[in-house]
Amino acid sequence: MTRIACVNGLFIPEADATVSIFDRGFVFGDGVYEVIAVVDGRFVDDGPHLDRLDRSLREIQLAPPMPRASLHATLHTLVERNALAEGLVYLQVTRGVAERDFAFPAVEQPTFVAWARPVPVVEHPRAAAGVAVVSVPDQRWARRDIKSIALLPQVLAKQAARAAGAFEALMTHDDHLTEGGAATVFMVEQGALVTHPLGTEVLPGITRERVFALAQSRGIPIVERRIHTGELAGADELFLTAATAFVMPIVTVDGATVGGGVPGPITQQLRADYVASVRHGAAAQAM
Repeated sequence: MTRIACVNGLFIPEADATVSIFDRGFVFGDGVYEVIAVVDGRFVDDGPHLDRLDRSLREIQLAPPMPRASLHATLHTLVERNALAEGLVYLQVTRGVAERDFAFPAVEQPTFVAWARPVPVVEHPRAAAGVAVVSVPDQRWARRDIKSIALLPQVLAKQAARAAGAFEALMTHDDHLTEGGAATVFMVEQGALVTHPLGTEVLPGITRERVFALAQSRGIPIVERRIHTGELAGADELFLTAATAFVMPIVTVDGATVGGGVPGPITQQLRADYVASVRHGAAAQAM
């Protein structure tokens, strides 16, 4: 089956999906993006993801590429055209094509692209055993709350993780954990969830918010504070959250075992609750 992408509202084969070499996303990394999971042919938390996209666009002073309803319909069409039952949709908005000049062009014509991929998200192959992570310095810019396409620090962090045989990199700054290369990180301490507070240091994770709601429904306390790197090895449990990883147990950090070296009970419960809530949501949308 030929995979279909969307470029500025046109649905075309991926092999034909191109943008100009003068696009500011290519030249400057001047743009933002989102990744939305798809389960049972339905989006997971598409509303919050598009809310975050709107916020990122406002923060970089870029107008949306199309009205919200049109964008939503475009993404649904992309899922249908690719017969995507489970996987992800990636969407990106840049400031568009212009002569190379750092300041904004006088007239902006945003570029919008989106594509779909089948990947296992519900039965993730790494979720049952848990994953290894490594710590790396956080070398990103100061506005980490914007989901920018300028991802070179994350590329280097992810490569460091891959070279070490690890699933993810945990970014640290001033001996404190910020977040993963593409994930929010949680520590379980005496039955409570601990994670970095929102602000410009971290991205406001959409999966993070769903986990908050699930934890609250089970009476699990939530503590938002900075986590010192020295706390990681002694944590009861660690896990990360991301759009296509859901709740992913961490069993080693820099080679040191976390907890008993297996996914902990709270992590397992939250992952099961997350999958159930996603399935329920998909079923409700289908009715």
